[in-house]
Amino acid sequence: MKAVVYKRPFTVAVEDVEKPRIHHPNDVIVKVTSTAICGSDLHMYEGRTTAEPGTVFGHENMGIIEETGQGVTLLKEGDRVVMPFNVACGFCANCVDGFTAFCQTVNPGFAGGAYGGVAMGPWPGGQAEYLRVPYADFNCLKLPPGNEHEIDFTLLADIFPTGYHGCELAEVRPGDSVAVYGGGPVGLMAAYSALLRGAKKVFVVDRVTERLDKAREIGAVPIDFSEGDAVEQIKEQTGGVGTDKGVDAVGYQARGRETDREQPATVLNSLVDTVRATGALGVPGLYVPTDPGGPDEQAKHGMLLVSIGKLFEKGLRLGTGQCSVKRYNRLLRDLIIEGRAKPGFVVSHELPLDQAPSAYEKFDQRIEGCTTVVLHP
Repeated sequence: MKAVVYKRPFTVAVEDVEKPRIHHPNDVIVKVTSTAICGSDLHMYEGRTTAEPGTVFGHENMGIIEETGQGVTLLKEGDRVVMPFNVACGFCANCVDGFTAFCQTVNPGFAGGAYGGVAMGPWPGGQAEYLRVPYADFNCLKLPPGNEHEIDFTLLADIFPTGYHGCELAEVRPGDSVAVYGGGPVGLMAAYSALLRGAKKVFVVDRVTERLDKAREIGAVPIDFSEGDAVEQIKEQTGGVGTDKGVDAVGYQARGRETDREQPATVLNSLVDTVRATGALGVPGLYVPTDPGGPDEQAKHGMLLVSIGKLFEKGLRLGTGQCSVKRYNRLLRDLIIEGRAKPGFVVSHELPLDQAPSAYEKFDQRIEGCTTVVLHP
């Protein structure tokens, strides 16, 4: 089958790889119909991880079940499904408590597993024609048959739930004002989720024109940090108080306004300044234990200089961690079905699988209005 494989930094290729097969009675094989390129795929694409040549990328996957193992009871061939990026067993202590992003079974020695992710277990990705899904009864979310809402449903694998998770971590409630730092796919989904949850005003901080335009389209207030300090811009529009809540949808590759070099703690510190005393911060943005591309020795080991004193002084609450997609995907699926949520606005490009190399390049360089790319094998 054809699949997107990592070759070396800034290079992927579409190559023939072995088609997956049933390994366990609880497995299914899914014929992939849509698979998205995620910002965390870019971390591997850019050579910032230990990805080995030949790694198959892709953790935002949906499709049609082609084959089921003998132990699968809730699914059948022909079912249309979307898979959380988290690979989870469903029965370990963390899964039972709802923390499927931190499954203790699927990736021994590491907190959680995912498709196509470095250090996230032996699970090839789904930017391919077919995908093996383990513990399928637990990991597959059934969708209505047909092809309606194809793009919206694809985003249930990661970015829509992850954006919603950022708002959950930040405890966003009706009537809140919210600052979302980062207007990429997750940031736009966080802003959209905040509005769905009843936020009165949502700011989106970025400097990429297409992202800021998307934020404006959904009713958020775009803040271009290249035009001036984002904290000051937001405080000017909140009577000098700041927002009630804040979401970091950038993570460790944050950049400074004046130097344009990586400053991994800059968004966290900006949020501490932006959010009013006794507010809350949600951090779905990716921070990794080690970062070979870090700008200094501390950052290379996942250690940042964060303004913990001011965070304590202001009594801010802080929630972090990867999204346990199964906490939210049924709710968000149903909102899509009922026409109350249309997250597909964030997708700028739909392309065949064989155009993945150029799609990665455009997404990485933020060119041609590229906000989110969905591939169709």
